[in-house]
Amino acid sequence: MSSTSTTPASLVVAPGSALDPMVALATSVHASPRVYALLLGAGVSMGAGIKTGWGVVTDLVRKAAAANDPDSETAGEEAAQDPEAWWDAHGTGPLGYSTLLASLGSTPAARQALLSGYFDADPDDAEDKRPGAAHRAIAELVRRGSIGVIITTNFDRLTERALEEAGITPQVIHRPEEYASAAPLQHRAVTVIKVHGDYLDYESLNTDEELGTYPEDQAAFLDRVLDEYGLIICGWSADWDKALVEAITGIRSRRYPMFWSQYGTPGVNAQDLAARHGAAVITGATADAFFPDLVRRLEALDKLAEVPPTREMAVAQLKRSLADPVRRIELHDLVTRATDLVINRATPDNYPLHGDVFEQNATGYRRDADTLLHLLATGAFHDDGTHDALWVRTVQRLARLRQTLPAHNGDLEALRHYPALLAAWTMGVAAVIAGREEFIATILTRPVFKSPLRQDPEEAAIFLNSWDVLPKSSLDRFCRVDPQQAWKYPASHYLRQETVEVLRSIEPDDEAIDAACDRFEFLASLFACDSAAPRRRGEPWRGRYLFEERWGEDDDPGLFAEISADTDLRARLAPAFRNITMDQALTELADWRRRYHRDF
Repeated sequence: MSSTSTTPASLVVAPGSALDPMVALATSVHASPRVYALLLGAGVSMGAGIKTGWGVVTDLVRKAAAANDPDSETAGEEAAQDPEAWWDAHGTGPLGYSTLLASLGSTPAARQALLSGYFDADPDDAEDKRPGAAHRAIAELVRRGSIGVIITTNFDRLTERALEEAGITPQVIHRPEEYASAAPLQHRAVTVIKVHGDYLDYESLNTDEELGTYPEDQAAFLDRVLDEYGLIICGWSADWDKALVEAITGIRSRRYPMFWSQYGTPGVNAQDLAARHGAAVITGATADAFFPDLVRRLEALDKLAEVPPTREMAVAQLKRSLADPVRRIELHDLVTRATDLVINRATPDNYPLHGDVFEQNATGYRRDADTLLHLLATGAFHDDGTHDALWVRTVQRLARLRQTLPAHNGDLEALRHYPALLAAWTMGVAAVIAGREEFIATILTRPVFKSPLRQDPEEAAIFLNSWDVLPKSSLDRFCRVDPQQAWKYPASHYLRQETVEVLRSIEPDDEAIDAACDRFEFLASLFACDSAAPRRRGEPWRGRYLFEERWGEDDDPGLFAEISADTDLRARLAPAFRNITMDQALTELADWRRRYHRDF
């Protein structure tokens, strides 16, 4: 089954137009949802293994020739090489789809039996006669509300099946008596009008006589649709369907434009209709390329027109998507858009690298990341590991804000990693609250950053160390206990202050949040010890967990003793240590604290 998605190869622009007609088509459909109807011909189903009318003709000639000369093993294949020559010798009148069917099946029931094998799927072949890329894209056009009417000359049911697979129940009109009783088009999500019937209908239209005129109700219905809707034609040659050609020819008002996509060169009838209605003709694209291309263009226009969701709406959308594998792409796009906002704002124009702007920049980075941080806190808290790659990718993308090294003030340049630190901190603390501390190893060891000043890349446990990203010299100017006294570890205090509101969305108890921050900083320090081990470059994260009231004393065990004795936690974290063991990391952290930390 074809699934090509290449852009149309050749475009014929309507007179007076300087733009690619796909641009005009996409902007017109986007601006006027449900105003355009599709007209689908045999070319739409070719990629799904459905033969065109001429393909059916050739195969029926092959079968007729084999039956006509049963003693010859090659009669059928020879006739299929030149079906017109065989028909000239054995048939009457010009060879055509309708002529041949009329000769082989004198009644509708006989013709139905001849045709069913060309449209019924083989149950043993997963790819045989299943909806293709074109049908799925058409279903997406309906799902998004762009298209509400589909006219088709095809007998197959691939369009209906694609709609049903997308959760859409179409109104299908395929018999003459159904036109008068059909529900108003605007009252149904989509109406599929099978102008020649369904291949299982005894009344399906095949012969020249049957295709020459439509019953009165059907003709009036089609005239109304063709008058009121713009028309997007694809895969229809206009060579066989006289009544449909006449119906389109007779429409005079053309309130909306006509677009005509065809893979090959349009025939005489198609050229005449296109010229008569000033249609924009698009050639060189299969239906499997044309419709997905249209969907992509509409999605690009959606992004321009989208009003960014509020923080609360974004979090609600994330919660709906987390546990639904079908909405994996929706979740990815939601987090990606929130990350894009932070990255696109983080320019030197918005965040200067010179001057006394450290507090201003830090405040701005936090403000820009607000929606993203709420998404990440909710995601890390509720996820079961299914979407770890998305969370890692978010930190990795934010870390790249420091990939260049323009002229800078050192502290302001280091602050460019603050959005990545906020993301890692928020998810790490959320993971502690959720009892999923092993995720901290994922978020602090998988993202890597190569500083322009260093030869080797570093893991997040090193390059996001809060002591380096939020230098004390700059934080002390505005993050203080009071005007006369500075915090010993201002970065630890500042990160808690700046993320507590986010974390309250998953844990309303501020004391529990503070304890989770201690635990995260402690575990981040263990991974920093492990990451630094090969090169001895880096040190633990300095934070409030180091104070005796939190760390613990000989007669009052605290966090160190608690983590050291937690066998379940140690079993979950042990595989993440690659350079030293967890016991060694605990020893190194305790040694560092003994040498460098003082409680005052």
